[in-house]
Amino acid sequence: MDPANNDTVVLDDMLIVSLSPHIRSDESVQRTMLDVIIALVPAMIGSVYFFGFDAIRLLLVTVVAALIFEYGIQKLFKKPVRIMDLSAVVTGVLLALNLPAGTPWWVAVFGAAFAIIIVKEFFGGIGQNFMNPALGARAALVASWPGIMTAYTNPDGISAATPLGILKAGEGSLPAIQRMIFGDIGGVIGETSAILLLIGGLYLIIRNVIDWKIPVIYIATTTVVLMLLGVDSSNLIYHVLGGGLILGAFFMATDYASSPVTPKGKIIFAIGCGLLTALIRVKGGLPEGVSYSILIMNVATPLIEKFTRPKVFGEVK
Repeated sequence: MDPANNDTVVLDDMLIVSLSPHIRSDESVQRTMLDVIIALVPAMIGSVYFFGFDAIRLLLVTVVAALIFEYGIQKLFKKPVRIMDLSAVVTGVLLALNLPAGTPWWVAVFGAAFAIIIVKEFFGGIGQNFMNPALGARAALVASWPGIMTAYTNPDGISAATPLGILKAGEGSLPAIQRMIFGDIGGVIGETSAILLLIGGLYLIIRNVIDWKIPVIYIATTTVVLMLLGVDSSNLIYHVLGGGLILGAFFMATDYASSPVTPKGKIIFAIGCGLLTALIRVKGGLPEGVSYSILIMNVATPLIEKFTRPKVFGEVK
């Protein structure tokens, strides 16, 4: 109000008040997703180098399918189309990196549809999915086509068990450690090269896209629990470098929407992922266990945040 004439004053800069928490940041969703894509570039290059055209095919199919399904479902639901935020691209890339080289194109398309439509958009879209979309799709594919999803090949295109598969079966010769570091082993196209994944993970930490607590505590917990469960110390390095542990710890366990935001919650989440991964590998029927461990902890995230959220200033019982 103007005190001189009681006329209403219209402000050009309106103040918009929203519910807490209030997070101040110059980063946009698009910029964050672009950072994740940049971090995944070394792993993508490595997958193409080792698995050739099959890797290119899977990356193209999953990314294009994810974009098409996101555009279509948002149009159908009469929601703003947000494919330019690049989140669908990230989901497509992560899904492709979690597939064996010989995966048929139609399986990859089904996975992209499940990730975008079922896991992401049916629960409200970006930021509201209760589990990592790419991992949710991988779990659905493993349940639907276990033969296809475990048909691993080495870079020469020859069927080959993963190092953890060899350890689980108790027969066969393990590859040299340097082959696991650089990626010359069998497995899904994005998990084989530990060094390329670590380069990408370090980039995300330096850019403050992810908190170091979740990946570091996750990997450390897995290692400690494996030792407590009696795994030979000489085999621990295979568990750390193989089985998608680095890929899952840096790129999927750190998903903003499906992991805790509280500092204590992140620690509990990471410990839970590590504990479950080690238990599945030693006591379960699967040699890897990373995907299911993260998905189980994704479901537990709301409960973790309930008990780790900070007190409101002045709050009393």
